Amino acid sequence: MAHPHEHLNAHPHDRLHERRKEDAWLEERWADPQTRVLVVSGTRIRPHEGRVAWVSPTQAPQGLRVLLGRVAGRTWFALVTGPETARAATQEWVPLRGLLAGLAAGPTSHEPALVLHALGLAEWLAVTRFCPRCAEPLTPRAAGHELACAQGHTQFPRTDAAVIMLVLHGVPGSEDERCLLGRQAVWPEGRFSTLAGFYEPGETLEDAVRREVREEVGIEVGQVSYFGNQPWPLPASLMIGMVAQATSTQIDVDRDEIEEARWFTRAQMRQQAESGQVVLPGGISISRSLIEHWYGDSLPGQW
Repeated sequence: MAHPHEHLNAHPHDRLHERRKEDAWLEERWADPQTRVLVVSGTRIRPHEGRVAWVSPTQAPQGLRVLLGRVAGRTWFALVTGPETARAATQEWVPLRGLLAGLAAGPTSHEPALVLHALGLAEWLAVTRFCPRCAEPLTPRAAGHELACAQGHTQFPRTDAAVIMLVLHGVPGSEDERCLLGRQAVWPEGRFSTLAGFYEPGETLEDAVRREVREEVGIEVGQVSYFGNQPWPLPASLMIGMVAQATSTQIDVDRDEIEEARWFTRAQMRQQAESGQVVLPGGISISRSLIEHWYGDSLPGQW
């Protein structure tokens, strides 16, 4: 079974890096009625019928024009305004999480990558206001992809590496092979997902997986293999998907990040997903991809 998460990067947009400082060209593209714009207020989007709403440049308000790139014969921008736009609006503005289901089912394969690009930059622009070297205010340039202060210090978007892993135990492909899923106390009842945690300085990715699994559920891990990765701008992460082979099975949850963890065979996974006892992550997430790739087929239900 192909990795289901590959739809996120199978058709990437041309980010047009070389055009970001060409003011005349950017104005020309903005004037093109075929150009499409995603309006972002702070880090929120205004949906249309539960989907991401792209508008023409003439429909966009004033704000920072962020060049996303070119795909499908069009130029795509994000228009980033302050959070006051959403606060003053009569329509509902929602964070990206509220549109994940519609985004995964989008009619164009390039839409998820464009939206994640836009939201990643919006998150960065929202929190990066002053130079970390001299504390001077920062000003956007390069079509929203750089920030610079009066002293000439330049800042670029930062990404935090995080590992997200499916822990397995048993003979691969056998009826008895099990995967481990956990749930946080703040989640609604029945919601389960793969384990995850941030990479720490000086670690290999494999050791980050082993440490996080040990800390969260008390399971020891041996072999770790790479699965795939996914940008996750909530607020600024790159989720590095891994498959971990457990060398122990006794669960001891930390009661801090993880409230409960369970082992599931494929039969148990199917039965509990169908009954609603277990609700799995949404279709666009690499967590869902890890689970369904191990299961070998799609599974019902999502959050």
